[in-house]
Amino acid sequence: MPHTGRPGLSAEQKLELWTRWKNGESLSDIGRALGKHAASVFTIVVAKGGIAPAIRRRRPGSLTQSEREEISRGLSAGHSQQRIASVLGRSASTISREITRNDGRQAYRAAKAEERAMQSALRPKPCFLSTHSALRAMVAQKLQEQWSPQQIAGWLKITFDGDETLHVSRETIYKSLFIQARGVLKKELMAHLRSRRIMRRGKTASTAGQTRGQIIDAVSIRDRPAEIEDRAVPGHHCPTGYCAAMSREGGKAIC
Repeated sequence: MPHTGRPGLSAEQKLELWTRWKNGESLSDIGRALGKHAASVFTIVVAKGGIAPAIRRRRPGSLTQSEREEISRGLSAGHSQQRIASVLGRSASTISREITRNDGRQAYRAAKAEERAMQSALRPKPCFLSTHSALRAMVAQKLQEQWSPQQIAGWLKITFDGDETLHVSRETIYKSLFIQARGVLKKELMAHLRSRRIMRRGKTASTAGQTRGQIIDAVSIRDRPAEIEDRAVPGHHCPTGYCAAMSREGGKAIC
């Protein structure tokens, strides 16, 4: 059963979540597929403004998780750093720095070292608009004039054809609006977007084929029998049959 609380999704589940979101699935459908409450899915999606984060990739040349496990096994066996480096085909200085930054020979743990390395690699570049105040001011002004991000991006490209420092994509504008943690464009500017959305959805996103707000196996009123019109038979005009049951029991119909 889906449950509330902290999402606690694995990396694989998060990847599936964003894939389903980009394919246009609803929050409820994604929640059911992942065994989570729709509110938990919403918390993750809205925090990123509905924009899937870039896939994290390991920097070329950095130690891998399997190499860290080999270091841990070597230290447990009492091997020297030079011997471990030789087995891995790494320099002794690389192994030495890895061990030193992760609590030394006695306390080194591969899983902890891997987690620390991945966290330290999270160094997002500053948002383009945050470092260009003049461009940011122009974008904000056009948003207040009810221009769409696509119109703003096109206008900047035409108006400042020879100056790429004053060009910005519509996606960057959307990210600056929807991901408020960036602190670039004020949240109030979102009210000027025509869609009134609080997060981004893909072009292919659609509610077509989804059953939200629909009655399953509903029968159209156009398909009712003709004898219902004269209401000669109790209960015929009641779609639920409740009034017919009340008539048989001597009660009063409510339709």
